[in-house]
Amino acid sequence: METKTTPSKRTGGRSAAVIHNVRTAVEELVKERGSDRVTVPMVAERAGVNPTSIYRRWGDLPTLINDIATYRLDPERPLPQSGTLREDLTDWAREIVEHYSKPVNAALLRGGAANAGERESDCLRNRRAEATMFIERTDAAGITPDDIVDHVVAPIIYRVIFQPWTLTDRTADDLVARLFA
Repeated sequence: METKTTPSKRTGGRSAAVIHNVRTAVEELVKERGSDRVTVPMVAERAGVNPTSIYRRWGDLPTLINDIATYRLDPERPLPQSGTLREDLTDWAREIVEHYSKPVNAALLRGGAANAGERESDCLRNRRAEATMFIERTDAAGITPDDIVDHVVAPIIYRVIFQPWTLTDRTADDLVARLFA
């Protein structure tokens, strides 16, 4: 009697390799040319894939750039957990500032923001979800996720996009201190 075995599912495989190659290509091209001078055919050529693969997965270049911009600040990473909301938010804000102090990450954010239109970007949605997690696990003393986004995240993102020279080692600490003032 012949037994049938079901093929095991491959984890990753070609799809994971394509995603990795496309992300790497976007990062390299943005670093070399700036996000406004990158096209899907350029990304496809650099990644070694057909442009239709990019269109099928991401739909368009703005969505692709937004995905890459948010991919780097992984929403699944562990968040600071010191026990106090103020310390956790300060560590978290420092991480965001450090991340976007890297030129390629800042360029990707600028490209994603420029193409976000009227919809909330994944970056903002992910930061709002993280702010909500902080509020849910500590005594927030009347602070809401929107307060955190408005007083900590938004000023960092604004500076990255419009005034990158104003990001300093004190930016995160100062913004969180103002939130609690």
